[in-house]
Amino acid sequence: MLKESEIRPNELMEGQAERHAADVERLLKHKHNFIIVPCPACGSHDHHKIYEKYGIQFVACNECETNYASPRPRPEHLDEYYSHSENYAYWNQYIFPASESARREKIFKPRVQKVLDICKKFNVTTHTLLEVGAGFGIFCEEIQKTQTFNRIVGVEPTSDLAQTCRNRGIEIIEKPIEQVDFGKENINVIANFEVIEHLFCPREFILKCYGLLVSGGIFVLTCPNSKGFDILTLGKHSSAVDNEHLNMFNINSLSKLLESCGFEVIERETPGKLDAELVRNQIIAGHFDVSNQPFLKHILIDEWESHKEVFQNFLSANNLSSNMLLVARKP
Repeated sequence: MLKESEIRPNELMEGQAERHAADVERLLKHKHNFIIVPCPACGSHDHHKIYEKYGIQFVACNECETNYASPRPRPEHLDEYYSHSENYAYWNQYIFPASESARREKIFKPRVQKVLDICKKFNVTTHTLLEVGAGFGIFCEEIQKTQTFNRIVGVEPTSDLAQTCRNRGIEIIEKPIEQVDFGKENINVIANFEVIEHLFCPREFILKCYGLLVSGGIFVLTCPNSKGFDILTLGKHSSAVDNEHLNMFNINSLSKLLESCGFEVIERETPGKLDAELVRNQIIAGHFDVSNQPFLKHILIDEWESHKEVFQNFLSANNLSSNMLLVARKP
């Protein structure tokens, strides 16, 4: 079972927090120019405020129940934030290398197998795969090893991470996907993991990917599920809620967004493995009180060792995990 400390080593997280705080401070210098936006899933302007975190106001759509940041940083603010991020440089230099083995075995190898299974199940041609947000390069590296695709390309606009990918022998395009032109290249699969929640305009991103795919091509994405156990229980105290996650969809609202962009949603699930432990860790740290919630105290504290795996499996199997995976096909 995956543990939070395996992917976020405790001894490194204090340094990460310091650098993240510096990034947030730089971003908030533009707060007077942040822009009010409609719901990124359904376009409704009908919403109510839910909480503020790291100086960012979050609201909930009254139509589709998507949580989202509004007002939010403009695209140019986000470009500056990511291109000069001290936090991402720190992850690239320290946290990703320290957690690479666990991430590779418990996160990325299963993702590779999932993509291969989907291609086989839906008879998808395996000529070209594009990963948007290649990050530390583990997914591209692992799927290259399978020799399934003729060409694998990663898009990674953060310069430190892009160079790490190149060092692994991955073909990398160092710019936002919205600025990429593949000409007549036939792309069969686009994968993106924890990307869409960061974007100023998710619809623009999805439409761009739709345009790049051939007919019958598939779009595989993961992102936080705002109706998952971790996020519903902890609210703004969830680590999934931060200044970068501007769009907190739920499984239904994201499905509708994909469909409105022309896709057919063919699979959806919540394969998360950390919800129970994330909530438990917040209880232990004194950030979340369960003294008046005997069920949570029983499961997450008193009977943790005997119930942890069963409870997490229950959440994942019933679309109640705070991480979701959707697969959509271009007709």
